[in-house]
Amino acid sequence: MSATEDKTVNTPNKPKQDCGPKIEPQKEHQWLQRIVGEWTCEGEAMMKPGEPPVKWKATEVVRPLGGLWIVGEGKGDTPGGGTSISMMTLGYDPQKKRYVGSFVGSMMTNLWVYEGQLDAEEKVLTLDTVGPSMGGDGKTAKYRDIIEIKGDDHRVLSSVMQGEDGNWHEVMRANYRRVK
Repeated sequence: MSATEDKTVNTPNKPKQDCGPKIEPQKEHQWLQRIVGEWTCEGEAMMKPGEPPVKWKATEVVRPLGGLWIVGEGKGDTPGGGTSISMMTLGYDPQKKRYVGSFVGSMMTNLWVYEGQLDAEEKVLTLDTVGPSMGGDGKTAKYRDIIEIKGDDHRVLSSVMQGEDGNWHEVMRANYRRVK
């Protein structure tokens, strides 16, 4: 039987095969919709221990993806000049009972893979990840990106890194204000 005779092959002239049962968004997916919109951002990052933080500004557009995911695209100035672009994906995996996602940026080579949970008050999403240590020594470190909902039009993203002493140290904080 040729592909044109096979009724299971997807072509523009034939209906697509059923991919299984439709997945309905759960309350965890619905929580993520609070972040959908257009945002401006002001933040600061601690680039090296003992040095003052570097301030930066950015914009972000967060859109839904099928009700199960959100995708955020950020654009901002980088310290020392130039523009950076970043992409964040967030969703919820009901089998793991955890939020999952990723982050990439044009200013870095690491793919940050997230897994985390929402606090009992449903205001703080803590995302665990692993990435290059800030020491530039080729080692990796544990990080937490923390999204705190302050109100419908204000959220804070902070990033903390676990030091060799086991303590968590803030390396970045950004305030997001809704535009739309």
